[in-house]
Amino acid sequence: MASPPLSVDLQACAFAPGAGGRTDRADGQAAYGDLTTVPTSRAVAARRATPDADTAIDVVVAEETAIALVFNGISHAVMMATPADLEAFALGFALSEGILDGIDACRDIELQGSPLGIEVHLTIGSAEFARLKDRRRSLAGRTGCGLCGIDSLAALDLHSGPVTRPAWTRGLSLDTVMAAMSALPDHQPLNQVTGGVHAAAWALPDGTLYKVMEDVGRHNALDKLIGWLAQEADGGTVPEGFVAMSSRASYELVRKCARMGYPALTTISAPSALAIELATQADLALYSFCRPPKGMTRFVA
Repeated sequence: MASPPLSVDLQACAFAPGAGGRTDRADGQAAYGDLTTVPTSRAVAARRATPDADTAIDVVVAEETAIALVFNGISHAVMMATPADLEAFALGFALSEGILDGIDACRDIELQGSPLGIEVHLTIGSAEFARLKDRRRSLAGRTGCGLCGIDSLAALDLHSGPVTRPAWTRGLSLDTVMAAMSALPDHQPLNQVTGGVHAAAWALPDGTLYKVMEDVGRHNALDKLIGWLAQEADGGTVPEGFVAMSSRASYELVRKCARMGYPALTTISAPSALAIELATQADLALYSFCRPPKGMTRFVA
């Protein structure tokens, strides 16, 4: 069955009533006003059924908000994401999708509330904007999909240049990877209360976690990390490291890491066949099934 056309308009995104930085409208949707108080989770009423009882409970669940990425006034993509670290998210998306070649091409980032979500406005250089218009695609992202919205198979980009890898990434030790992966849960405050978000971390060569970003979508979490690292590097130096993620290894994660020149990706769950192919092509170290203390599986060492 053919999929319906995907829109980059926030009008396509509907919401249930909420709180914090959102105000309920008469039509049951939520208007986003004060962006300093947008919640990343909320408590909802539910019932817990077990063989022994059926009990009314409150459950904290993660928010999922429509985020429109707008370049020079033109809406390019709407992604469903956790409404936090949105400047880093937008910058990371622009870098990992090849819209920007570097942070210097982004002149300004501004967040604006709208009746249906949050708009992140990026002002980019004229050359980058012209290139974006040439290759623009209708893209409406969802948390589990890295291909949403491309308008033809010809638009599918499955190529990344080779990654320059330092010697320490060739044969990451079990101790290093287990140290990074076992530390992830303690750096996921939102996941600790909701159990429903992914993490993307920058881990140092000894497995120490340098920065962790969370989001309901694994691709979003990685884009937030990419954007944060770019901002950090713009003001100083980011130490060598690799990406550790609490998800499976999809082709999109590998492609984003390769585009950014990251030398290695470790994930808690399985890789796809295409992810392995792309990691091999890019010479990007890919370790999956990284589950402390059981071990890990090297797919591209």
